[in-house]
Amino acid sequence: MIPALLKWIGNKQRFAELIVSYMPTEFNNYYEPFLGSGAVMAELLYSDENKMYPHFSHAYGSDVLPFLIGIFDIVKNEPAVLIDYYKSEIEQYMQDRNAKYFEIRDRFNENHNALDFCLLSRTCYSGIIRFRKSDGYMSTPIGPHKPISPDTFMKRVNLWHQLLEKASFATMDFEKAMSQATAGDVIYCDPPYTHSQRIIYGAQNFKIEQLWDTIRDCKQRGVKIMLSLNGTRESRKKNISVEIPDDLFKRKIIIDCGTSMIDRLQNTGKIMTNENVDDLLMLTW
Repeated sequence: MIPALLKWIGNKQRFAELIVSYMPTEFNNYYEPFLGSGAVMAELLYSDENKMYPHFSHAYGSDVLPFLIGIFDIVKNEPAVLIDYYKSEIEQYMQDRNAKYFEIRDRFNENHNALDFCLLSRTCYSGIIRFRKSDGYMSTPIGPHKPISPDTFMKRVNLWHQLLEKASFATMDFEKAMSQATAGDVIYCDPPYTHSQRIIYGAQNFKIEQLWDTIRDCKQRGVKIMLSLNGTRESRKKNISVEIPDDLFKRKIIIDCGTSMIDRLQNTGKIMTNENVDDLLMLTW
């Protein structure tokens, strides 16, 4: 499992290896149009002689958040900049956590700096990146946890720098990103989950119906699509998925995610039983 660069609720780090295992053994290019933490891309890019990973040409990651894409660009092209920034800022943060956190958050809300956004992801409450719909203000409070040390962060940045050698990044919406894929390519989609994520990641305007149409267009061009989607909760007693068009997918894999991070946060100190959440992994082939 590749250590996370960003602290990001809902990331697929725990399931990335499983998701990659369902990819074709060989394909042309890889596209991830809802990049988020980049966990699945990182796993795909990881080279391990003990694992049978797919062979492909290049990976393209994109997202609508320019400051998120800015982090990956910095890690790929100027990793020392991020390493030095984190070391300087986190040392000040540890001296006066509240004052430093709100200083960084206020600064980010003024200029949407990628470096500040990276540090906020590592220090905000449980990695929940929440933007107000009215004005786009990043409003997540400070987290109670101790952020990782500068040395640990440096090792992660250097690892990701090596992984991203065969990757490129761009700020764009999923429709434009997916339109660039051609026959023989693979797209992995991890869109905002319709039941719980509309208030975070700036996802209030996401419409799943637009994604269905885009997937249909890609299929017609010979592109293979993988889609992670909310499935069930309360140990499969409650369906939290959406109506999926019958003509889009040929396979459905159920992934047991355990209890969700949000459920654990909302029930801190309580014993949770029969509260497992399942994701769906949908494949077009």
